[in-house]
Amino acid sequence: MSAGSNSADRPTLIFLHGIGGTAAGFASHVASFRDRGWPAFAWDQPGYGGSPLIEPYELADVARTLLALLDREGIERCIPVGHSMGGMVAQELYALAPQRVAAMVLAHTSPAFGSAQGDFQRRFVEQRTRPLDEGMTMAQVAQRVVPGMLGPLSSERQQQAACALMASVPAATYRKAVGALVNFDQRAQLGSITVPTLCLAAEADQVAAPAVLEKMASKIPGARYACLPGLGHLAPIEDPQAFCAAIEGFLGGLS
Repeated sequence: MSAGSNSADRPTLIFLHGIGGTAAGFASHVASFRDRGWPAFAWDQPGYGGSPLIEPYELADVARTLLALLDREGIERCIPVGHSMGGMVAQELYALAPQRVAAMVLAHTSPAFGSAQGDFQRRFVEQRTRPLDEGMTMAQVAQRVVPGMLGPLSSERQQQAACALMASVPAATYRKAVGALVNFDQRAQLGSITVPTLCLAAEADQVAAPAVLEKMASKIPGARYACLPGLGHLAPIEDPQAFCAAIEGFLGGLS
């Protein structure tokens, strides 16, 4: 992994994927920002893209693994760009080491998933893991799950790309990540976040609704809220240009 040259001593953009993604899904985004002079890379979280699983597997532990990577790479300040589960990891990173975070982009995510003992959370885990229990492959799970995460304007090509990413996720990793989601809760931290933050929603997102992101932004001092029209939960795949443009506009406003 190489973060690229630290142009003008800018913080490093770190793209953090969701539960059904990998770093490969952000290849074009990384290239786009490097072309604009930003040091950037996408990170395969533990268990993804050939990286080893960790035990225990909670999102705080994932953030500790990321912090160790920053230390090894000599990256003092970063801007995590977290999509869905990646946005939760970004919040955990800030809770763990706020001095290492220069700004945050929290995209199509939330500050909490709720109690692991809640009815919604139990149903979520069951719905996401039952197909694996029944013998389905991750490719088959992707074919079932991905269409509901896309916006109405998505193409067949985009659906195939999202399915291919999800199919590449090991089943064991997927199970661990699903379990970690329901234990995540950083709502109490929102009011103490002091770095510039963009809460980025998508109009047709049925997983992380725009109202959730808008409320989240209202709880973070000085946070900016933006919503991508016509896109769904997988906005980075559906329209990479619009996703990057929103982030670029946010970065342009940083002092």
